[in-house]
Amino acid sequence: MTEDMNQVEVNNYAVGDKVQATVVKVEEKQVQVEIEGSKKDGIIPISELSSLHVEKATDVVNEGDKLELLVTKEEDDLYVLSKRKADADKAWEEMNKRFETGEVFEAEIKEVVKGGLVVDLGIRGFIPASLVEDHYVEDFEDYKGKTLSLKIVELEQEKNRLILSHRAVLDLMKSENKKKILSEIQTGDVLDGKVQRLTDFGAFVDIGGVDGLVHISQLSHEHVDKPSDVIKEGQEVKVKVLSVDRDSERISLSIKETLPGPWTNIADKAPIGSELTGKVKRLVSYGAFVEVFPGVEGLVHISQISNKHIGTPHEVLQEGQEVTVKVLDVNEEENRLSLSMKQFEEAEAEQEVDSYEMPEESTGFQLGEMIGDKLKGLKNNN
Repeated sequence: MTEDMNQVEVNNYAVGDKVQATVVKVEEKQVQVEIEGSKKDGIIPISELSSLHVEKATDVVNEGDKLELLVTKEEDDLYVLSKRKADADKAWEEMNKRFETGEVFEAEIKEVVKGGLVVDLGIRGFIPASLVEDHYVEDFEDYKGKTLSLKIVELEQEKNRLILSHRAVLDLMKSENKKKILSEIQTGDVLDGKVQRLTDFGAFVDIGGVDGLVHISQLSHEHVDKPSDVIKEGQEVKVKVLSVDRDSERISLSIKETLPGPWTNIADKAPIGSELTGKVKRLVSYGAFVEVFPGVEGLVHISQISNKHIGTPHEVLQEGQEVTVKVLDVNEEENRLSLSMKQFEEAEAEQEVDSYEMPEESTGFQLGEMIGDKLKGLKNNN
């Protein structure tokens, strides 16, 4: 037993050996430790405490801490040790496993440097600014001390290169969320969404981590020339799912289908007997379709166009013409509106008659003047 104890006491360590030690004193620029199995004590220079820059040794260790260290130098009465290198050996082994498996892990941001963020994983890990978020970040100062979920995207141990990404984690979460939504969403679902971006052909709307397209024809019941005329980025909207293509991961949406249709409450907007102004949209052999509200067209049957007999509506009307119509009948369920124009033709004719100067009256007035002039001439001669 004594021999065993003596053997332990006189045990010597060589450079590169790993040792277990206890912190006995923390000084400004170094740390003193007692090494298990050795009469010699050890010191850890402040530069060997961490892979990151250390201002004070107390920021890393405290008295009584148990540490695994690596012997870097042997002197007559002590060993020079490195916590940084011992941590690095262990860390590289762990990082290689995480890199191979694609593991997502959390780490605290220790430093904000030019071009990105730094974490201490036993080795220095760097997160480039472009890999911090999935959107532009102007100032990273608030990230110091923050814990982020990370994934290793590059690892070169021989070059001490460890590149991490938080953006890759976000992309992974989005991808998993997208698969989930695509598996659950059904045609006909009405969802809340947020307009992400506008294009010439429509708008992309986020419906919970997945974007769907609202084609320009599905933005409104009215004709839309540009999506920006009726919608803006960031706007909260309700959308109806028109179709889901799970193979291509495409979702077609409609805002129009969630809005009241142009025919909704048409009986209130266009009661029987009411007079409306509209525009001739189409001429057909049996009449004219007049738009009286956006998206609402009523038929003026050829028999209701004019009091005169006409062979085709083209004889008296043209597309784009503004006309006044009277509502004869309204059927909201069937989206039908019957209109008439001919009574306004009668009113116009009466106005023309009232303002027209009859030739006989005009001629009579002129004859009177002529007879009067003749009589005046006879009197003067007498």
